[in-house]
Amino acid sequence: MKKNKIKDTYNLKIRLFEKYNKNYFDKNNSLVSDQEYDKLKKEILEFEKKYNFLNSINSPINKVGFKPSKNFTKIAHKVPMLSLANAFSENDLLNFEKKILNFISKNKEFKIFYSAEPKIDGISASLTYNNGNFVRGLSRGDGKEGEDITANLATIKDIPRKILDKDFPKDIDIRGEVFIQNSDFEKIKDKFANPRNAASGSLRQKNPEDTKKIPLKFIAYTFGFEQGLKQNKQSEYLKKLDDWGFKINPLNKTICGIKNLIKNYNEIEQQRSNLDFDIDGIVYKINDFDLQKRLGNVANAPRWAIAHKFSSSKAISKILDIDIQIGRTGALTPVAKIKPINIGGVLVSNATLHNEDEIIRKDIRIGDTVTVERAGDVIPHILSVDINKRPKNTSKFLFPNKCPSCGSKTVKEFNRVTKKVDAVRRCSSEGYDCNKISIEKLKHFVSKDAFNIDGLGKKIIELFWELKLIKLPQDIFKLDFKKIEKLEGWGSLSVENLKYSINQKKNISLERFIFALGIRHIGLENAKLLSKYFMSFLNFQNLSKTKNYEDLLNIDGIGETQVSSIKNFFANKINVKVLDELGKILLINNTVTREQNGLLKDKSFLVTGKLNGISRAEVKSLIEENSGITVSTVSKKLNYLIIGEKPTKRKVESAKQLKIKVISQDHFLKMLNKTS
Repeated sequence: MKKNKIKDTYNLKIRLFEKYNKNYFDKNNSLVSDQEYDKLKKEILEFEKKYNFLNSINSPINKVGFKPSKNFTKIAHKVPMLSLANAFSENDLLNFEKKILNFISKNKEFKIFYSAEPKIDGISASLTYNNGNFVRGLSRGDGKEGEDITANLATIKDIPRKILDKDFPKDIDIRGEVFIQNSDFEKIKDKFANPRNAASGSLRQKNPEDTKKIPLKFIAYTFGFEQGLKQNKQSEYLKKLDDWGFKINPLNKTICGIKNLIKNYNEIEQQRSNLDFDIDGIVYKINDFDLQKRLGNVANAPRWAIAHKFSSSKAISKILDIDIQIGRTGALTPVAKIKPINIGGVLVSNATLHNEDEIIRKDIRIGDTVTVERAGDVIPHILSVDINKRPKNTSKFLFPNKCPSCGSKTVKEFNRVTKKVDAVRRCSSEGYDCNKISIEKLKHFVSKDAFNIDGLGKKIIELFWELKLIKLPQDIFKLDFKKIEKLEGWGSLSVENLKYSINQKKNISLERFIFALGIRHIGLENAKLLSKYFMSFLNFQNLSKTKNYEDLLNIDGIGETQVSSIKNFFANKINVKVLDELGKILLINNTVTREQNGLLKDKSFLVTGKLNGISRAEVKSLIEENSGITVSTVSKKLNYLIIGEKPTKRKVESAKQLKIKVISQDHFLKMLNKTS
């Protein structure tokens, strides 16, 4: 690899590292899991080690946390607040201890005692006490300087204002973690992504009265600067903290040997879901303070401590209940309600059980202790059941043979493609007859690739349904805005915005209209094929009268499965009524055959990233209407890569290497003489 290429790759990783830091520490928003973050950090350090000409002030070796916010006064820590090295395996711990033994010239027979303490996923804070009085509180900041958040910390009941004990040091910085208990977070979870973000955001409010409203807790675990501390061991110090009136972690233990650390780690992991606070691992510190001093620090981390992290994708929890959810197509999906557990920085309380067959195969029951897996944006699911921890007198879960919403019979259909009975059980109702299906169909109707109505999100649809403002799609275009304006959280401006959004969408293409109806097995591509066949809404609507369903088999790409779904759709009287009513309200544009000599003739396009105010489906439609071509991968055949927010870096880099034109959304629309 050439020197310039190495530098470019390195700088890219540094910028990404800084982005993660800014979002996590400054904006209280974790973009990636701890494991992904640590992997990137390791890659940067290995790069620097391999190529000694690389250096950056933003290197992980020079950084702890993130620079303090401008909203608060910056104050230097008397003793820096360092970060910790991470361990993810037993081998990492063995290497950690081996380095310690080598440093102090001891063989492996030398016994090292550790203080093992579950690592609460909160916000670090340093409390300064002079003559027993709490005088200042700082955030960690960048490790050297912290934010002066004294007034906010003073609102936390766990933090003593004055300590009268004669053994209390004359001058000391007591350090610990500010956090929110899971039970308290449940009351405010609509406002924050997870307890850690809630603690961070609350602690850094400009007005302490706002902080006071949040039930913050504080656990003490170490010290910074000290004058007059008499304890010689971490275990002794923790006991003294308790005597002084500070809360300490009740699960702290003093342990000798890596094998025993692993045993304790596994035990704590089993208890994790039963704790009322989030932990993301266990911190091991050498118990003896003299040995700590002897070992000192390396870069921005102590040699004598390490954080043994839990898996960022898996956790152990307990099934509290099994709920049956009903989707737009009538599919019954079982969802496990689990004891909330933090997986990769996300508080997980639901896990999909997929279908009836999955429950039977794994013999999943209410009350079971289970391993839950979460990978990226994939919905968390139950990986396995610990049969040994199953409570007595549990019974097998029986899937309902009647729809929990409308009482219709539930069925498993024969799949013509696989020649097998489907694993999914469905409500036999054909749409708006079932309340649950109806709500989901309405959500689909206003979704991004359908009518794409701003201001009508899932929660608003549910609210309007409950208030009986919307029951069928046509009701969206007949909303009583005077009633809406009287609702809590709604004002004249928001109502006007909603009215405008709805009116703007009364003009729609036939293909998007067909897709919006939510007919089973009719996705965007099939909707497009049907729109080209029918050409007009009237022709499509008349299918209920002509019943020429078999003719649809002549459409390339439409098979018996799709035809059967369309037939069932038109057989339902409510669906026919919905079509009639919408036809009176909307301007549904006839399908225009693709212009052979359009503005984008013979040009190929690919979209990556989030677009603003326009869906990918609409962009694709515009391209095809103008004789262009859409492709799915970056190759030499690609002419333009359209990028939105947060594009896939791999695609952008590949495009640049192949000298493909990389353009913005605005640039693309200008090519069509349009504006966003």
